[in-house]
Amino acid sequence: MQGQGHAQPVQRPPHEAVLVLLRVLFVAMGVFSVGLLTWVMMLRLAAVTRRSVDWGLLVAVAASDVLSFVLLGTEPGDDVNTTGGYVGITLLFGTLLATVVYYLVAEVGHFQRQRAAYAAQTYPYAPPASPYTTGTTPLGVQPSHTPPPHTVPPTAGPPLSQSPIPAPPQRPAPVRIEQVRAELDELSDYLRKHDGHHGGNHEGGR
Repeated sequence: MQGQGHAQPVQRPPHEAVLVLLRVLFVAMGVFSVGLLTWVMMLRLAAVTRRSVDWGLLVAVAASDVLSFVLLGTEPGDDVNTTGGYVGITLLFGTLLATVVYYLVAEVGHFQRQRAAYAAQTYPYAPPASPYTTGTTPLGVQPSHTPPPHTVPPTAGPPLSQSPIPAPPQRPAPVRIEQVRAELDELSDYLRKHDGHHGGNHEGGR
């Protein structure tokens, strides 16, 4: 039983400044050679990506350049006045423009993917985000759907009639107070009579 093969390690991509410098250099070669070296950009791209489609496009661009120069070379003079000359010029500059756009887009995308794969290879055990801080649910855990408690809204009804609270009955004045008051009045009358009688005796004795 054969085990699974290990994936090849991803090489560290070149620095972005180096890549920009190389892109400018290869594009300038195709532009300043008036399309003669357009195939150089595709050769660079195919060597970097190693994809069969890029190798096929390299052959197509090279064939287009050769055909355009053959058509331009069949012109008898310097002026392009025939159909072959117009077709050669259109094919040459059209191939140059399409190759520049495809080369830049494909190479930038290739190195972005390579940079992402290298980062994933260098830091394979990055801690997952906590669901309590990011609001996500961890894998394999289904969020519990607890229904909210069913509350019965209060029904509007007639107000309850409250029976009036009877006031505490006033207690009559104690009989004892009246009796004491009567006794005091009698005592006061007795003292007045006694004082008057005593005063008369003193005067008669004189």
